[in-house]
Order: sequence, then structure tokens, then C-alpha cells
Amino acid sequence: MVPLLTLLYVPTTQIAVGTSLAAIVFNSLSSTFSYARQRVIQLSLAMMILPGAAVGAWLGAYLTDFISSGMLALAFGVVMLYSAGIMLWGKAPKDLAAKFQKKSEDGNSRPHWLFVLIVGLLAGLASGFFGIGGGIVMVPAMTILLGVDIVPAVATSLFVMGPISLVGVAQHAFLGNVRLEFAAPLAIGIVIGAQLGAYTTTRVPQLFLRRLFGIVLLYSAINMILKGLTPPPS
Repeated sequence: MVPLLTLLYVPTTQIAVGTSLAAIVFNSLSSTFSYARQRVIQLSLAMMILPGAAVGAWLGAYLTDFISSGMLALAFGVVMLYSAGIMLWGKAPKDLAAKFQKKSEDGNSRPHWLFVLIVGLLAGLASGFFGIGGGIVMVPAMTILLGVDIVPAVATSLFVMGPISLVGVAQHAFLGNVRLEFAAPLAIGIVIGAQLGAYTTTRVPQLFLRRLFGIVLLYSAINMILKGLTPPPS
């Protein structure tokens, strides 16, 4: 949404970010409803991510007021490029994930709470700063570093997106970066698309899903980097 809004409709990346976040709230609600019925949301992991994510969302939205639209677009593209590379890699390395986990008393591996808190903080920053809901950070982090399969990672990420997006929207609304005339129709389309996406996600191979996610991120990253490198009209 951020690349499309920036390239086609709204005058600045800041407004695209704020408007996108407003629509993402509905994405989270609609997707969570569907994934909850499929019982693939990892609630305990989500609760560990939420505190850091809420703080990061407010801070990220606050920082957008101090950075130029071009620089914001460039930073957005670079972050997406990194995540695209991770997802196109395909399989999650279990040995790397083990380094960020600890053994519990029952012998099972659990993610370390401090690392999960940091993931939440970074996801919140990405959400408030880039208007992306935080999934761009959470999904690769959960799959590559925590060893979570991609479907539960997507479902858990979407569950967390709702609260952190609300925090970011509140700050962006205060800064005048939310356009309801764009957010309302986006939300309607998102509610329908989220149901179709959640239905489809659990019915395709996980490796294919990772790489498809990577291709979408790569396309958006290139668009935003090019926009960030283009000098503003005089």
C-alpha cells in the first residue's frame, strides 16, 4: 500500500505511511478472525512481542516528522530489500534459530524473552516508521531466527499488527498524516482480501509461500529505492 499510495495518489511518504497504517488495522482484524478459526496463531509468542512493538510503533511514527519523504522512501526500500533476500532464501536454518532459543524444563526449545522483545521493538519501529504493520520484520525474524513455520509466523504477525498499528495511527493522526478518503476504501478491500489470503495461505507449500512473499517484497523494495533516489521536482 505504501509504494502504491506514494507513487499514484498522496503527496508525501509520511501521509502514505499514516493512511496505510489506518487500513492495516482492518487487515489485522479480518485476518486474525480467519486464522483464529484455523488455530495457527501462537498467542504466547504474540504476547511476548506486543510490549516492545507498542513502544516501537509510537517511536517510529514520531520519528517520521523529522525525516524527509525521499529519505523515508529510500530507508523503506532498503529494509524491504533485506527482508526479500531472507525470504527468497527459502528454508529456515534450524541451527541458526537454535542460537536464539533456550531449553525449558520440559526439554522443548523456547525463544529467549529478551530477543523476542527486541524483535517486537524493531517490528513496531517498522510499523510506525514505514506504515507496514511490522510483518516485514516479524515474519522473517520468526521463520529464520526463531524457527517458526511460515503460516504460524504470518498468523501471529497479523494478530500483533492490530494493536501496534493503532498506536502508530494515533501518532500519525496527531501529525496530520492520515487521509480517511483513501483509508476507508482500502479497508473495505483489505477485509475481503485478508479472508482470501488467510484461506489460501494454509493450502500452499510453505517454501513456495516464503519465496512468493520474497518476490513481492523485492518488487516493492526496488520501487521505493528508485523513488527515494529521484530528486524532488523543483
